[in-house]
Amino acid sequence: MREACTRSRAQTVADHTRCRLGFTDREGRAKRGRARTCAKTHPGRSKGPHTRTVVTAVGPIELERRYFHCPTCGQGEFGADRGLGLSGYVTPGACRMAVLLGVQQSFAKAEVTLAEVVGWELDDNTIRQLCHATAAQATATRQHRSTAEVFTRAQAAARTERPVDSELHIDAGKVNTVEDGWRDLKMAVFARRERSAPTTAMDWEGRDLPTPLARSVIAAVEEASLFGKRCHDEATRLEWTDSSQMTVLGDGAEWLWNVSEQHFRDATQVLDFWHGAEYLASGAKAVFGPGVQAATAFVRGKSKLLEDGYPGLVDWIGELTGQMPAGGDGAALGGVLNYFCGQQGRLNYAVRLRRGQSIGSGLVEGTVKQLLNIRMKQTGARWNLGHVAPFVELGALAAGPEWKGFWENQ
Repeated sequence: MREACTRSRAQTVADHTRCRLGFTDREGRAKRGRARTCAKTHPGRSKGPHTRTVVTAVGPIELERRYFHCPTCGQGEFGADRGLGLSGYVTPGACRMAVLLGVQQSFAKAEVTLAEVVGWELDDNTIRQLCHATAAQATATRQHRSTAEVFTRAQAAARTERPVDSELHIDAGKVNTVEDGWRDLKMAVFARRERSAPTTAMDWEGRDLPTPLARSVIAAVEEASLFGKRCHDEATRLEWTDSSQMTVLGDGAEWLWNVSEQHFRDATQVLDFWHGAEYLASGAKAVFGPGVQAATAFVRGKSKLLEDGYPGLVDWIGELTGQMPAGGDGAALGGVLNYFCGQQGRLNYAVRLRRGQSIGSGLVEGTVKQLLNIRMKQTGARWNLGHVAPFVELGALAAGPEWKGFWENQ
């Protein structure tokens, strides 16, 4: 009796498995194999077993599965491939590993790393193809990856009772393309970030600015007007309809402020503090030359800019003018003053620090430096124009918390 029950349970499991995979037992099929329904529910016929090799996350393996043909439709398929999610030589698990390495380093180096770390090989051209195919897929599924609900839930995910800000970081960098040589690649990062503890201009460099709770990255090689429309569409998709609750941060380029004025008119605009600090350093060196005196003046200039904004900058330039040695470049100070004159309304750093808000566009600056300067500007690298923006978006995806979820939905 016990043996009979055991066989019965085993047979039930086998029956359920055949049913799930679409197999149906039919009389008279003993010599041909089991019938299987095709996509249009017609009974198919087994044409025997076939083997294939696929690369998995643990290395190449050989699979044996049956080929089924539908006499009605005239179509055939390996049902097991569909059931296992196999659509090519590389499984999703192996693809994920190859793509992650491919966006972090050159495809040739990714090939070497795979062989050294996991013990199986993919050539650099295959890795390249996998990266570009995955990038295209990631761009096509944006609506399902970075939904408005993720940003809405960001407030509830905050670790403290501090407010959560909506930030838009915009920047551009150069990339060498096959079709048109060096082109401007524009990027924008939409982020929701919890504020830090309040701080002052004296202590702000030691503060811990929280990691964004939610983030969405877009990129494109196109004119500023078109990119502005792209930013507006993404904001609409994320349900950022009230621009008065947004902060737009950038490096001071006129085109990005034009994008802000046209599409996010009520947003607070903030000049990336470190970009402004570069002008202060250049002015101090022009007056005193390289050395301790210029460094001291630079530190003083940063403090004045943080504490008092544009009026503090004017005071600092006045101080340097009175201390200028023979041979100092006073015209350089005039250039610094002219630059900040056009940014006056974007220098309210002291108030933002007291509120715990960001004063730099580091989210997009990091994307530019990591993906453009380190990954995409390697010696001799040239990119097909259509691959540039999706590859940057894929790199940003790989560096963020959505990477795991993206692969789980493939």
